[in-house]
Amino acid sequence: MHEDRSQRVKAQFCGRDGKSGEVHREQGANLKFGIAGNLEKAGLPEIVRRLVGRFRKEGVDFVIEASLAKLVRRHSKLDGLRISQVVPEKQLAGACELLISLGGDGTILRMARCVAERGTPILGVNLGKLGFLAEVSLDDLDPCLTEVLDGEYIIEERMMLQAATTTSRKIYTALNDIVVDKYGTSRVIGFETFVNDDFLATFTADGIILSTPTGSTAYALANGGPIVIPSNRSITISPICPHTLTARPVIVPDESTIKIKVRRAPQKVHLTADGQDEALLSTPAEIVVKRAPFTARLVKRRNTSYFDVLRMKLHWGRDVRNPGEQYSNRS
Repeated sequence: MHEDRSQRVKAQFCGRDGKSGEVHREQGANLKFGIAGNLEKAGLPEIVRRLVGRFRKEGVDFVIEASLAKLVRRHSKLDGLRISQVVPEKQLAGACELLISLGGDGTILRMARCVAERGTPILGVNLGKLGFLAEVSLDDLDPCLTEVLDGEYIIEERMMLQAATTTSRKIYTALNDIVVDKYGTSRVIGFETFVNDDFLATFTADGIILSTPTGSTAYALANGGPIVIPSNRSITISPICPHTLTARPVIVPDESTIKIKVRRAPQKVHLTADGQDEALLSTPAEIVVKRAPFTARLVKRRNTSYFDVLRMKLHWGRDVRNPGEQYSNRS
């Protein structure tokens, strides 16, 4: 008889103070998994069927996001799935204790906005191209799942941002970045930028990126910004194509409140959160960005550091004269 490993899960996590702590689940408590994914990824139904088969074999409780369950049923045989095991995406946070995200980094960004407020950890499985956040490859899924079921994993707390506007009650949440830029024209706009009500600058530019440390390796990096390690408590302000030689990215503490004002302009302003959730704002417009009161909790394997991923995924620090050297000097 297979032991129900979900009854003895222990997870180590890194808190906001940068120190490690341990979370012990009470004896007999079940760790319920959620399964969600990018429906456009090839082979997804078979991967889900494989996960479900293992969970059933090991007595692990699980739920599947509704649209994913529908896709799997259409392409693959999946018997015995109860109605209670199929939940809409908006209800995932309350229906599971650990969410498996099948897709790429974009899928993790979407899932983070869905479940982060409830503190649900996310395990990212990479079915895409880069997989910087979704570190686990399909080949490593089974051994990684064994580690998770045995409690041999860590949870990294990743800072998130929230943005509010004067024209809407909606709050925009992002794990990577909040971007405010021009819309539908090649003309630059003046972005008046304030940090804690102190005037920073008026950037005559295409836009501004406000990025978390996690987002420092995304759009902000392509825009010439610095790489900021996830444990750093900061927000990076990066003007996009500023019409000046003196504007460079500025890093401010994570407790800062950043305000962006756009005076009346002939075009609308475009606000995006993680490149996925967006809005068009008429001018004059004001956007206020702060650190979110919750974090995204990402499940990581114990034997892989952030710098390992930085080298492997982005080839950071690679010397073209001796490309293998930086991978062989580990103690």
